[in-house]
Amino acid sequence: MEYAQFSNGIKVSRIGLGTWAIGGWLWGGTNEQDAIAAVQKALDMGISLIDLAAVYGYGLSEEIIAKALDTRERRDKAILATKAGVVWNSGGQVWRDASAKSIRREIDDSLKRLKTDYVDIYQLHWPDPKVPIQEPAETFAALLKEGKIRAIGVSNFNVEQMKEWMHYAPLHSVQPPYNLFERESEEEVLPFAEKHNISVLAYGSLCRGLLTGKFNEKSEFPEGDIRQSMDPKFHKQNLKNYLAAVGQLKAMAEEKGRSVSQLAVRWVLDQPGVTTALWGARRPDQLLEAAGVSGWKLNRKDMERIERIIDGNIPSPLGTSFMAPPSEVPAG
Repeated sequence: MEYAQFSNGIKVSRIGLGTWAIGGWLWGGTNEQDAIAAVQKALDMGISLIDLAAVYGYGLSEEIIAKALDTRERRDKAILATKAGVVWNSGGQVWRDASAKSIRREIDDSLKRLKTDYVDIYQLHWPDPKVPIQEPAETFAALLKEGKIRAIGVSNFNVEQMKEWMHYAPLHSVQPPYNLFERESEEEVLPFAEKHNISVLAYGSLCRGLLTGKFNEKSEFPEGDIRQSMDPKFHKQNLKNYLAAVGQLKAMAEEKGRSVSQLAVRWVLDQPGVTTALWGARRPDQLLEAAGVSGWKLNRKDMERIERIIDGNIPSPLGTSFMAPPSEVPAG
């Protein structure tokens, strides 16, 4: 496993475990015992960074992680990076709330669910247009001083929002969506982060499984799965184009003795400024290929070939706006 220094000195694995699917929300449910085994498998492999959010499974993801970190040794191995700023009600509706009151409540709830007295990296999940950035930034800064968190991060922020945040609080990390198919952050976010020594935790490295090579045009997803209901890449002609690209990427990976998943995540890690790529898994077997990402790099010709594959198959790349939660409490 490869490791890197986080911007405040914390040592983190360059592959992190993404736990959105572990919570089951928007992923058609989950199996708790499989999820616990996946977390423990990740730690055994040397994956130390575990990325969570309070809203994943409406708290379930954090509860599962706590069960998986059932010994002091396992907790000491783990770098827990959870998030605040997206809340929910009893009906399962979610919305953004970055107010100081909400963040204070959320950090205490997360600490209870995680059964720990501190979070290694605390992140604001989404910017909240209703709340001036100064309010959550100053709240996070206070939590840092109080010792409830060790580092401050933001997720889904643009450069202007990060600049404003930095007027009021330290900023140790940013978490943008980033993979071979979703590359908006290349334009401004990644260069800004590299320039200002802000660690980058890239989420969606496998594009919700699309870059595993396991799907075809007839693949079906359970009701409530984000790929069935929301992600336009998995719909009709769009899917055909993306699968064509995956097929060519898979052939390239096989020439190197790698899987397409390994190729895709290695590509993310080889981009300037990227600290860690998140690998989502909810069963231990879904992590086996992660071991083959470390210890090699893509060269210039590889990068150019990948660009030709993407450009030749995907004339109009689709972004990630569909993932943004509403800023207001949903009606009804």
